[in-house]
Amino acid sequence: MRVRTVDYHTGGEPFRIVPAPPVEIPGRTVAERRRFAIGDPAVDGLRQMLCFEPRGHADMYGGFLVPPDDDGATLGVLFWHKDGFSTACGHGTIALGAWAVRSGLVPAPGDGAADVVIDVPSGRVTARVHRAAGRVTSVDFVSVPSHHIATAVEVPTSRGVVLADVSYGGAMYAQVDAATVGLPVTPSAHQELIALGREVKRALGEEFYGTILYERLGPLHHRNATVFADGELDRSPCGSGTAARVATLAATGELAPGEVLVHDSIVGSRFTASYPAGDVVRPVITGMAYPTGEHEFVVDPDDPMTPGFVLR
Repeated sequence: MRVRTVDYHTGGEPFRIVPAPPVEIPGRTVAERRRFAIGDPAVDGLRQMLCFEPRGHADMYGGFLVPPDDDGATLGVLFWHKDGFSTACGHGTIALGAWAVRSGLVPAPGDGAADVVIDVPSGRVTARVHRAAGRVTSVDFVSVPSHHIATAVEVPTSRGVVLADVSYGGAMYAQVDAATVGLPVTPSAHQELIALGREVKRALGEEFYGTILYERLGPLHHRNATVFADGELDRSPCGSGTAARVATLAATGELAPGEVLVHDSIVGSRFTASYPAGDVVRPVITGMAYPTGEHEFVVDPDDPMTPGFVLR
């Protein structure tokens, strides 16, 4: 078997695009296709092969392109990571927007913007791709409507009871002020951050996608480490996680419509985020994605390591 991919990174977080998955993924909608993929050995085996070692790693992320739900979108995508298929991915949406314009799939002016409308399992999102002098300069991820769910939920952990805010930004996130548990959001503390993020998620239940451990660098300038799935650490500021943070800050009155949140990652990459006035909070998150390679992966039928393995 041979599988072609185009790899990008958004803020340091990988995104492996599979334009033509060599497996059948039936369904009337992207959400239905995700449910099929979760239980199908061929589709899930392809995910494992591209994500697991030796072709990937425990923090790999990617997506299978599939047809959109209807003619209102350009494409659909099934997002995946080492533990399965997720419902949302902002950094992946940003990468797909950049790829769709750079590849010529979606025409765009040399100076201006073009919308790449994408159906994802949590709904319809838009990657608004900005160009100057024929080059992609930034991409806005227009999220699904996001909302705050709960404030100061008590969560038992090995570091004592921590307080978590809960919001939805295409997926469910618990958000914890890292200073309250004595942790800096720095690369040197990444193992402790991952361990705590996993504890919080497990304590709250399987419906939670991740834990955002954040620190305040200024009134509307935060740095975060988002720990999702089972211990994956997002290298970017996390797109759907940033949408959840916007929902929380909007609910607490810290972020008004039109104001900008500067959201940094543990490796120093940056998203900016805001939301327009209206009846719902629909975050708009701006970042940038860059190509890192094009690959044709090969699976030898005699290879005993297929589909691969992970060590975490």
